[in-house]
Amino acid sequence: MVLQALKSMLDESENIVFFGGAGVSTESGIPDFRSEAGIYETEGGRSYPPEYLLSHSFFVREPGEFYKFYRSKMIYPDAKPNNAHIALARLEDRGKLKAVVTQNIDGLHQAAGSKNVLELHGSVHRNYCMECGREYAIESVTESKTMVPRCDSCRGIIRPDVVLYEEQLDSEVMRRAADYISAADMLIVGGTSLVVNPAASFVSLYTGKRLVLINKSPTPYDDTACLVINDSIGRVLDGVVSH
Repeated sequence: MVLQALKSMLDESENIVFFGGAGVSTESGIPDFRSEAGIYETEGGRSYPPEYLLSHSFFVREPGEFYKFYRSKMIYPDAKPNNAHIALARLEDRGKLKAVVTQNIDGLHQAAGSKNVLELHGSVHRNYCMECGREYAIESVTESKTMVPRCDSCRGIIRPDVVLYEEQLDSEVMRRAADYISAADMLIVGGTSLVVNPAASFVSLYTGKRLVLINKSPTPYDDTACLVINDSIGRVLDGVVSH
């Protein structure tokens, strides 16, 4: 009954936007580091929460320890798109889905075939030299012979194009995401608890009648949604997007 209601909304909508969080990628074997990592102990015996290890301050002060954590906890080169990523790519191919707005940095939406993906927190697949700006692929980090990857041209430090704690989100990406969500005739929110901004603030921009929340646990927006599904997002989307 619930899936039929969702399918009917998809059929009736022509300007759909999907807003997703970590729960979209957990079904591809990528853990939500907030719940999985806990406290991480560095080689020096010091213990820090992952939010500090992924902060701008820590990256500047101890890039070696930053990269040790980043490589082990944030990069999953063998991860493959799951049913949710594939279903969303199909919806885009049909002209129904206009944009994917994601908090994830894994690039799995693009790997599944989605083209208009707005990455609020950047991507592990993009990296650049902090000195000369030369761009590098993910292999510059994963295959580096040194703990801190260095630029081939100027030996500057290569950093991932991801938004670290203490840093601002890209204003242009935020503007585009806000525009798509504001104009949508259907907003599907999946795999996010909506308790941390900017996630909650983006959802509040939607003023339409078809707000759908797909998450395994309740969210603060459940009372405002027209449909709430507490189930696997991959199972749900695969079930309503015919092959």
